[in-house]
Amino acid sequence: MLSVLIWVPLIGAAIVAWWPGQMSSLHLRRVALAITLGLLVWNIAIVTQFHPSLDGMQLSEYVPWIEQIGFNYQVGIDGISLPLVCLNSLLTVVAIYSSDRHIDRPRLYYALLLLINFGVTGTFLAQDLLLFFLFYELELIPLYFLIAIWGGERRAYAATKFLLYTALSGILVLASFLGVVWSSGAATFGYEPLREAVLPLGTQIILLSGLLVAFGIKIPFFPFHTWLPDAHVEASTPISVLLAGVLLKLGTYGLLRFGLGLFPEAWQLLAPWLATWAAVSALYGALAAISQKDMKKVVAYSSIAHMAFILLAFAAATPLSLVASVSQMVSHGLISALLFLLVGVVAKKTGTRDVDQLRGLLNPERGLPLIGSLMILAAMASAGIPGMVGFIAEFMLFRGSFPVFPVQTLFCMVGTGLTAVYFLLMINKVFFGRLSERMENLPRVYWSDRLPAVALAIVVVIFGLQPNWLVRWSEHHTNALVLGSQPGKTGLATPVNPPISGVIDN
Repeated sequence: MLSVLIWVPLIGAAIVAWWPGQMSSLHLRRVALAITLGLLVWNIAIVTQFHPSLDGMQLSEYVPWIEQIGFNYQVGIDGISLPLVCLNSLLTVVAIYSSDRHIDRPRLYYALLLLINFGVTGTFLAQDLLLFFLFYELELIPLYFLIAIWGGERRAYAATKFLLYTALSGILVLASFLGVVWSSGAATFGYEPLREAVLPLGTQIILLSGLLVAFGIKIPFFPFHTWLPDAHVEASTPISVLLAGVLLKLGTYGLLRFGLGLFPEAWQLLAPWLATWAAVSALYGALAAISQKDMKKVVAYSSIAHMAFILLAFAAATPLSLVASVSQMVSHGLISALLFLLVGVVAKKTGTRDVDQLRGLLNPERGLPLIGSLMILAAMASAGIPGMVGFIAEFMLFRGSFPVFPVQTLFCMVGTGLTAVYFLLMINKVFFGRLSERMENLPRVYWSDRLPAVALAIVVVIFGLQPNWLVRWSEHHTNALVLGSQPGKTGLATPVNPPISGVIDN
């Protein structure tokens, strides 16, 4: 079942790219959309087969590959990867649906989107370190071309900067993985056998440091963040949806799975520094967002701040903080995708994203009232207003982290408080006041433009009202990771009782 999720997008990309004869952009879009909708349905089928209470990986597949070096095709899914795989499928559908119906070079464009889906899904499901690395690196090239070909005026600069940063990230990931295998003397790159290895603390610290920088670039954290605002500003709306919604999660997933999973003793030693790093990055992202004039840059710096909360949860490594970190990954993916969709509609209809040139778009007769209303909802969700998915994720995250790192948690809470400041400043300038003369005859907003944003807004509210529908898949597996139950590992924390899902229900 898992190989279908991985390889069908690759086959679909080949079909889209090399199908004989002429196909219009609209027909290619329909083909790509049909493939990704089928994958989304397949994800639902996998959810029905998944048992949250079972230990270890489920639906595992193993095929010997290059056994001389211990490199095999090994995939599996657990409560940590399941929500992220589903998120990837959903946002790929949204990205393809929201793409321009008459885009230039459509064969290449839709093939690259399907390749990204292939690489991201493989990354979340890989249970072999070398296989993870291959999938992790594979998504780099498609995203580079999607920015460089269909981006804005400075697309070449942004794409090259993205390529250099993420290539460095891949080099550090590979070096750390090779160091784990060589230091442990293991004959395989398999994840579970390497978790059983006991490495000297000094070796753990060196290897973990490499992964922290590598995934810190990918997420990104301050000061490795500078590629992200440039990439978002120059990328088209569908690419920003995937970049913020899914691709940044490769870094947080890698830190949780391999940083905390392989080096628990070193993680405990570095945890106070990681929590401080999270607080600095959260405050920097929030303060930088306040000063931005481009709506896309506001959302981009908001991502830097909110992704830092996940590092705080990892540093605390309590059962509540870790299950909250998975919820925060999904929450941020949904909310940031919604925000970029809405900013894209505003830019498409008005011709600008400059907050100083926009005013009064909430006007019910000649403005963008529904888009403005959804923007207010998305800002409330990002700021952690109760009733939306952002609230429950951040509440659990801060509640689980505060007993371990109270000062750093308070600083991160200030960061989430500033979310309301920079989004309210943006919304007040763009959507309130009198509609400017140059904006009085805006093009009509069709339901095809609104539908992806409305769908994501509904999901944001549903998970906010029923958080256990999201939390229950991850709770058991994050608790197992905290306990460090593998031989030779030391527990990081004491599990909470009653179960987290029971607390939420109550």
